[in-house]
Amino acid sequence: MMLPLADLLLTPDDMAAVDRAAALSGIDSYGLMEKAGQAVAAAALRHFPGALRYIVLCGPGNNGGDGYVAAGALWQAGASVQLFHLGDPMRLKGDAACALADCPVAGAAVGDYVPKAGDVVIDAIFGAGLSRPIPTEVAAVIARIGEAGIPVIAVDLPSGLDGGSGQILGAAFRAARTVTFMTRKPGHLLLPGRDLCGEVEVFDIGIPGRIVRAHADGLIAENTPAQWQAKIPSEGTETHKYKRGHLVVFSGGPNATGAARMSAMAGLKAGAGLVTIASPPDALSINAGLLTAIMLHPVDDEAALRTWLADQRLSTFILGPGFGAGERARQFCLALADRHLVLDADGITSFRDNPQRLFDAFAEGPTRLVLTPHEGEFGRLFPDIAADETLSKIDKARAAAARAHAAIIYKGADSVIAAPDGRTLINANAPPWLATAGSGDVLAGIVGGLMAQGMPAFEAAAAGVWLHGLAGQHAGKGLTAEDLVAAVKPL
Repeated sequence: MMLPLADLLLTPDDMAAVDRAAALSGIDSYGLMEKAGQAVAAAALRHFPGALRYIVLCGPGNNGGDGYVAAGALWQAGASVQLFHLGDPMRLKGDAACALADCPVAGAAVGDYVPKAGDVVIDAIFGAGLSRPIPTEVAAVIARIGEAGIPVIAVDLPSGLDGGSGQILGAAFRAARTVTFMTRKPGHLLLPGRDLCGEVEVFDIGIPGRIVRAHADGLIAENTPAQWQAKIPSEGTETHKYKRGHLVVFSGGPNATGAARMSAMAGLKAGAGLVTIASPPDALSINAGLLTAIMLHPVDDEAALRTWLADQRLSTFILGPGFGAGERARQFCLALADRHLVLDADGITSFRDNPQRLFDAFAEGPTRLVLTPHEGEFGRLFPDIAADETLSKIDKARAAAARAHAAIIYKGADSVIAAPDGRTLINANAPPWLATAGSGDVLAGIVGGLMAQGMPAFEAAAAGVWLHGLAGQHAGKGLTAEDLVAAVKPL
């Protein structure tokens, strides 16, 4: 399925390549800049019609050129406009120099701007291409504007954000709105960038889609149903419970059974045909008293597990929620190396001293392993990748997936899902109130339930994260894990 251009995510380098290719194809690059600047001016007038002054802050590159065009368009519309520039505008080159020459508004140094009530700031200083710490004089202006509570419209991306990682480079504007062009960047979705962009509007300035697609990574996108809908197993009239898969969730001991039941119920609600909790004998009575639609099977040790695995209908397993970390978890996990496995929580921690042992067990054949680490767990399995500050969250998730031969759900408010082949999705539908005890157990259950039905590991991971976010939206603020399970819906 071909995604709409607005759904693609291009890195700043990819977008720069698109701009160069558009110019080489004969498209008037200054014409593109004019459309971009006019779109910014239109957004300012549409969303802030009561502004007493529009303050346009222009930088030393093409982002500044967009700002000069926006300032001219606002002036022509009869608005009160003041312009401030970073550095010597006479040193501008190319399209930005043309935009300055055509701008009827005189400018002053950016450090001279003093915020006043009724101002609306248009930030056209750096955009997405910044890769170094922001200059001190710009950081001071950002601070003044923030303290004054002046609304900001960012051109492409709030200045001070890295467009590839969403990280702050010293200081960054907090925009009320961001106007970007053709596609979004990863920095629009990754935190903290997402929070600093405000409402994001993607404007088509007329670059042909074939040029944009030719320079897109092709592997990075927002996590939406369009990415995995085609991999949902179809249901026919002949469908029965075994065709929808048998999911097994391992329970902890008598004092740690709740997490497994939460995962099991989530897997059942996500559509698995059968769900069984594999319970230690000393926890059987506790689990039995609290289960109805979910089955129960005693599994005491590795030998008992391997005997049970003679039943090939046991297709997918979840290990980790409430299980306890240690050698028993490692033994169980390695016994499942030829099955589909969602490894979460204690299961991940159990391999902190020798993660390669886990990776080697699942290294051959199709991807069968899904890992669901939060920040701390990620660092336990991939300490060198986690410590590399030059890598974005996307880079880290991709490197981890390739090393582990697993689908990685790098959890957080901006969860990143990565496959060993480099496909990467950024999730953006999770409400903040999902950060509650048991939420991760529910996520593991949803993913396991989808895998049991036959979804490939990466698609099941991505769909599970999205459905988890949707359930959180439906459950609403103040949810508990029980509320979250109740809100899970099948695809």
